[in-house]
Amino acid sequence: MLTLLHLLSAIALLLWGVHIVRTGIMRVYGSQLRHILGKGMTHTPLAFATGLLVTALVQSSNATAMLVTSFIGQALMTLPTALAVMLGADVGTALMARVLTLDLSWLSPLLTLVGVSLFLSRKQTRLGQLGRVLIGLGLVILALQLIVTAAEPITAARGMEVLFSSLTGDTLLAALLGAIFALVSYSSLAAVLLTATLTDAGLIGLPVALGVVIGATIGSGLLAWMNASVQSPAARQLALGNLLFKMAGLLLLPVIDPLVGLIQLTKLDPATLVIGFHLVYNTTRCLLQLPLIYLMAHICQKLLPEYKQPDVVARPRHLDSGALDTPSLALANAVRETLRIGDLVDSMLNRVQVALHEDRPGLDDEIRRLDNDIDALYNAVKLYLARLPRDELSEEESRRWAQIIELAVNLELAGDLIEHMLGKIHNPKTLSRRAFSKDDLEELSCLLGHLADNLRLGLSVFLCGDERSARQLVIQKHEFRHHERKLAHAHVDRLHERVLESLETSSTHLELIADMRRLNSLFCSPAYAVLERVQPSIESLLLGNEASQHTLTRLPASKV
Repeated sequence: MLTLLHLLSAIALLLWGVHIVRTGIMRVYGSQLRHILGKGMTHTPLAFATGLLVTALVQSSNATAMLVTSFIGQALMTLPTALAVMLGADVGTALMARVLTLDLSWLSPLLTLVGVSLFLSRKQTRLGQLGRVLIGLGLVILALQLIVTAAEPITAARGMEVLFSSLTGDTLLAALLGAIFALVSYSSLAAVLLTATLTDAGLIGLPVALGVVIGATIGSGLLAWMNASVQSPAARQLALGNLLFKMAGLLLLPVIDPLVGLIQLTKLDPATLVIGFHLVYNTTRCLLQLPLIYLMAHICQKLLPEYKQPDVVARPRHLDSGALDTPSLALANAVRETLRIGDLVDSMLNRVQVALHEDRPGLDDEIRRLDNDIDALYNAVKLYLARLPRDELSEEESRRWAQIIELAVNLELAGDLIEHMLGKIHNPKTLSRRAFSKDDLEELSCLLGHLADNLRLGLSVFLCGDERSARQLVIQKHEFRHHERKLAHAHVDRLHERVLESLETSSTHLELIADMRRLNSLFCSPAYAVLERVQPSIESLLLGNEASQHTLTRLPASKV
């Protein structure tokens, strides 16, 4: 029982090591790998080579599949090109299996020592995450050694010999076990490494091992299919094509025994034969299937046609779940989706501007739908960021995380506020525009124009983090406040002059100005997040702007 526990713990260590290497590489070089994949979109051979390279680095074709799925889901990559990338990923997995089965026992303690030193001393830096990768590689090599040691007494047990001998001659069952192990371990690489180790220890025969290798390859395709089942039709088409390509390996099962007799003529040890078969099998299969990617893409598009269903509310376009293992990518996705919310708020302001001057049918419904879209995207961004592990973010990433949340909240509040503003502009009883005076309309329209300008500048500051633009935004915020006060006073003067339209809409007019003041504060909030990084207190900025504010107060209202 203790021996079996040692074997299971060694297998668990192998899986954990592969996971650490994959996540470490994605966190350090995730954006670069995404860029490399993007560059490989033009030619089929280049896409194949790109998939091979990326998978060799992250040691997981599943990680490559998640990156490619995000590209094809955003229409940044065609289906045939994505299939070529996945074929290259299969070869990359086989190459890494060959590297990791070399005699690297001397390297394991060195990698672990250096990796732990880097990770503990510089945990939140790129160098610290690189140390994490070295730890994972050291654990993989150590786990393979422990599996060999733990398997030796098991091979001598009569019961285990009978158990594994039952698989002899049933290659289909062996393939099924390989697929199950790849699904459970979330890695076909780990399944192949374990199979090679157990074969070398004499625990399983070579025919069974080859069947397990074929099954593990199919298991990785099943895993990609399961991950894509809730994604876009294009992502499901890619997963289906990838799975169908891998299932072609089942054609080899009837000829496993003659194939074993052929490869045993090489006189190599069993582990080398298993790894060599995995490499040759994947390379040959993928090269033969590479010219068929356009045919496979056509078949998948026929089997899983894309259909357009009317969206009740907007759906997120950039919140790729596959990027959550790479915080920098995930934050960039959240930024893009938040900017999309900002564009929707800008559209709402434009419709309020229209509502001031004309009675357009359906305007209320348009603004209501836009506000619903904003609410939906805000919730999506919020839940997406909640899935990021905060304790693993660097200081800069944590700051960016907080900025995204703050702006998303402000934009959601702004959407609600703008919807209420439209209700004040329209007479709820007659569903017509309130009869503002000509001067009132010009003032409100002017304030809305300034408000839209501040929103756009605020989104630019949020995206770029430019200090000069942030200072300009703060100045424009105070210019808006000064302008808003002057217009409010001008409105009161018209009340004194007994202008009938102004008297009838006075309450609504002043409420709208107050709402715009609140919106202005929400739109200008990104400036303070930027300026707090370059100065300890914002008060010095405000004091520095007193002169400009004093100058503004002396200008006539027509020039403000």
